[in-house]
Amino acid sequence: MLFDLPERPSVAVAGSADRFPVNRIFCVARNYAAHAREMGFDVEKGTPSFFTKTPSAICPSGSTIPYPPGTENCHYEMELVVAIGAPGFRVSEAEAGALVLGYACGLDMTRRDLQFAARDKGLSWDVSKDFEHAAVIAPITPAARFGPVAAQRIALSQNGTVRQDATLAELIFTIPELIAWLSRFYHLQPGDPI
Repeated sequence: MLFDLPERPSVAVAGSADRFPVNRIFCVARNYAAHAREMGFDVEKGTPSFFTKTPSAICPSGSTIPYPPGTENCHYEMELVVAIGAPGFRVSEAEAGALVLGYACGLDMTRRDLQFAARDKGLSWDVSKDFEHAAVIAPITPAARFGPVAAQRIALSQNGTVRQDATLAELIFTIPELIAWLSRFYHLQPGDPI
């Protein structure tokens, strides 16, 4: 072997010694109407938009992370993370819940200046989204302990100032819709966070 393989990134599972080994990271773009408008997009429920991050972007919540190179405008967005714990391919919305192991809070870190520059040229914006420490994630709460998803709030404060505050009922696409849509194109596997 030419070199030692790095350990597979994983996320803690709340209330246990278990870990959630990360396979692929699927991210949903523009799934909150208010944020879509803030970014200059009309809000419509058509086809969901996804991008991916590599597992090496995983960073545990509470970590001190370095400022990412190549940007002067790094943004953060609080996100709901859905941890897939069972395989599924071409599942219906009614079947989607059976794939969910649990939920967590996460931060989607973005090199916003690089994203806007790429978007304005019609280029891919992977370099703005997929970088070291760009997927901060808290421990996963098992679905059985989470309660009804739409009733939950997701909020972010920075130095005592509220930056985000919404209910999960404000998602444009529901969790079952997103899982069902992704499963049309991917064999979802345990270890896939959305």
